[in-house]
Amino acid sequence: MTPKNEAELAKIIAKADTPLRIQGGGTRPIGAPLNCPCLTTTGISGIELYEPGALTLVAKAGTPLAEIETALDAEGQRLAFEPMDHRGLLNTKGTPTIGGVVAANVSGPRRIQAGACRDFLLGVRFVDGQGRIIKNGGRVMKNVTGYDLVKLMAGSFGTLGVLTEVSLKVLPKSRSTGVLLLEGLSDEQAVKALSRALGSPYEITGAAHLQKGVDGDPVTMIRLEGFENSVAYRAAKLQEVLSEFGKFTVENDQNRTTAGWQWVRDVVPFHNRDGDVWRLSVKPSDAPEIVNNFSGVEAIYDWGGGLIWLLVPGNSELAASEIRQAVATKGGHATLVRGGYSVGAFTPLAPAVAGLHRGLRQQFDPKGLFNPGLMGQVA
Repeated sequence: MTPKNEAELAKIIAKADTPLRIQGGGTRPIGAPLNCPCLTTTGISGIELYEPGALTLVAKAGTPLAEIETALDAEGQRLAFEPMDHRGLLNTKGTPTIGGVVAANVSGPRRIQAGACRDFLLGVRFVDGQGRIIKNGGRVMKNVTGYDLVKLMAGSFGTLGVLTEVSLKVLPKSRSTGVLLLEGLSDEQAVKALSRALGSPYEITGAAHLQKGVDGDPVTMIRLEGFENSVAYRAAKLQEVLSEFGKFTVENDQNRTTAGWQWVRDVVPFHNRDGDVWRLSVKPSDAPEIVNNFSGVEAIYDWGGGLIWLLVPGNSELAASEIRQAVATKGGHATLVRGGYSVGAFTPLAPAVAGLHRGLRQQFDPKGLFNPGLMGQVA
């Protein structure tokens, strides 16, 4: 089902009496595939309002992300939270939509400095499980109210309502980018270097370490953005701060730096490779130890080590329960992004938290229509 507007969507939901699989462009399937009708928002598309001077954009949920990025680029602006494209990692087709980005709270390497998708969300419109059209928040920053419900919808994966419109804060693009690069560091050394860089006053906008870079060797990457003179100054100072780890080189070519961070953002090293892919959220200082507990895996560290992308080969005997236990012991959580879904994509919730989630879903979706396969996993 592909409704063409919000009113048509509301009628479909109001009349529905069986579960629905809610999706945007179909690029980020989460949880077990459900044997139920698919309800997509791709027909509800278009940029409603864009005010570059006010740094705000309002778009219908089914608007392709590429269309939004093209409009922003023409004005020298961008989505600062740097949403990733999951298609290569998940081997999916379709077109990423802005509603899908918000529903999954998709945020890239710049999150460490700029914040997550939900931090740029000003307002939403959505249809709840009874077919009611609900508006929360505002269209521009000066009129924003009711942040709680707006933020609740970000990362709810279509379980509380079907988004029809989102309002976002946007920011100017950087004039210049510089990336400090160093090959050969161990995971432990790299995370220490990234932590030291992030603890400095030099405004890091990207901090990643790959066990296998383009040349097959470990590579540590630190990104700086801003005016050219500022980037050059901060790069020189960072080299002094990090001198004990080795001699970093600085890449300033804009095409190469952009491509390099898209490589990290979209987890390109794991494309077209067999095995399960996990997304681990942990304390950076614990990250190397957690990865070292698993044999035969490959890791990409982003957010200074706070985010680990883990590739587990198909022939590995490593069980999902082992991964989740190792991460939970350190106070983190693990999401199965690609692989067998018999264990569930998300870490099972504690009973008390699961009760809160059930209460929320009862309020927003009393008939249990929306993505029931995620019940007890996300709000």
